Order: sequence, then C-alpha cells, then structure tokens
Amino acid sequence: MTSWKIWMLTGVVWMTSVAGANAADPLNELTKEERQAGWELLFNGEDYTGWMCNNGKEIASPIEDHAMVPYKSGGYLIIHKEPVSDFILKCDVKMPEQCNSGIFFRVADPKDPVQTGFEMQVMSGKGTGYHDFGAVYDLAKPALNAASPTGEWTAIKLICKGPHVQVIVNGKVTTETDLSKFTEVGKRPDGSKHKFTKHGKPVSEWPHKGYVGFQDHGHPVWYRNVKLLDLTEHPAPNAGK
Repeated sequence: MTSWKIWMLTGVVWMTSVAGANAADPLNELTKEERQAGWELLFNGEDYTGWMCNNGKEIASPIEDHAMVPYKSGGYLIIHKEPVSDFILKCDVKMPEQCNSGIFFRVADPKDPVQTGFEMQVMSGKGTGYHDFGAVYDLAKPALNAASPTGEWTAIKLICKGPHVQVIVNGKVTTETDLSKFTEVGKRPDGSKHKFTKHGKPVSEWPHKGYVGFQDHGHPVWYRNVKLLDLTEHPAPNAGK
C-alpha cells in the first residue's frame, strides 16, 4: 500500500474518532476536540463574515435557518476570503428534490473558477458518474453515492493533501484520486477526455493552493457547519508517513 493511502486511511480513523461531526455537536460551532486539534470555523451561522462572491461582490442571498445559501448570491460562487492548500474541509449540505451545486476547492482564479479549480459535485439523484454526488467533477467518479435523501442533511468531508484528494460522504469514502496522474491536457489517466483544457496545462500542473467555495448553479441548496483544518499548520497524525 502506498504511503498516501496509508495516510488517508489513518486520517479517516483519526478524523472520525477525534473531530467527526455528529448529532450531538453544536450547530455552527467547534467542539472542544476540534478546537484542540486546530480546526477553524469558517461560517458562524449568522452572517457571511469572511465570505464574498467570486466576482468580489457582497453576498446577496440571506442566511436561512443558520445555513448559507449560494442560490441567487450574486456570483457563481460564494468563497472564503483566505486561500488554502492542504486541508480537511467539513460541512453539511441539504438539497431540494432537484439540485445542482458543488463544493469548489483550490480555485486559483476566482474570476475563472471552473477552469482554475476543482469541484466536488453536489447533485440530486443516485448516480455514480463523473457529474454525480461526490465526484471530483469531470475527473474522478465516486465508487458509491452515499448522499442522504433530498431534504435531509448530508455530512461531507473533503481531504486534500498534495495531489491526493479524498471525498467522504456520511462517513463513507466515496471518491479518491491522485491528481499527479493527470499528465495530459484534457485527458484522464485512462485516456478518456475531460473538459479542463482552457489554459493548456494538464491537471497535474494546477496549483495546490486556492479558494474554497460553494456554487450557485440555479438551484437552492443549504450549507452549514463549515469547518476547516489547515494541514500545513496542523498535520494529521501519520500524515505523509
């Protein structure tokens, strides 16, 4: 087993036992264990402090039931103002019956998020394709779709360590990919085509640092308990070993 897979597996156990969200956790607050581990609360549940639209505008959509709502925000994304490289991001998402949204990460240019960043797909339905829930959009399919039914909260954990990306949905590892293997422009490691060709660089050469944010793709969707652990400042146990 490669070292990064060993880290991912140990990281999952550590995060579940030490800082995993559960029904007893306070809403939009850090638990004692999360504070001790170095987690940062990115959304306070009351306003959009620390957030903006990717076009630089203030966010126009209201907070609803202590959740942020990208829909009709005034931008394509609502993004946190501080870029980050290696991290673990946690949040809960609730979808309506029809939903198309996404969790963007490592967005290098907020004015061009699609072609300079990555997206974890948030989509209603039970598919397991490149554009279904939990996929790294158009790059890596989920092995399973573990999203909760529409109208219920789904717990997301997104781990980015160097080129390695892992998606955990409701406690289940759904998607894993190694971005360093995407060495040809517009092609996945298996030779099939993807859409990210605008800037002429293979995905393996994209920056590992950028903004995280939530997409408005024309459907209401709600996000809460948005928390981040910066792995450059607070390495997870056994990381990289």
